[in-house]
Amino acid sequence: MTSLINTLACSVCMGVGEEHLDSVAAGYAMLFMLLIIIPMLGAIIFFIARMAKRERDNLDPSLSD
Repeated sequence: MTSLINTLACSVCMGVGEEHLDSVAAGYAMLFMLLIIIPMLGAIIFFIARMAKRERDNLDPSLSD
C-alpha cells in the first residue's frame, strides 16, 4: 500500500527526503496563488452580481421581453 501512495503522490504531498525543501516551497507557492486568486474571483463575481442587480432594478418594464 505504501508503494502505491509513493508512486501516486508528488513531492509536494509527500514532503520527505532531500526534495523536502522543494516541496515546502511549492506548497507555499500554491498557497500564495490561492490567496491571490480567491479574492480576485470573489471581487469579479461580486461586481458582476452588483451590475446585474442594478440593471434589473433600473430596467424599464416596457423594454423587457
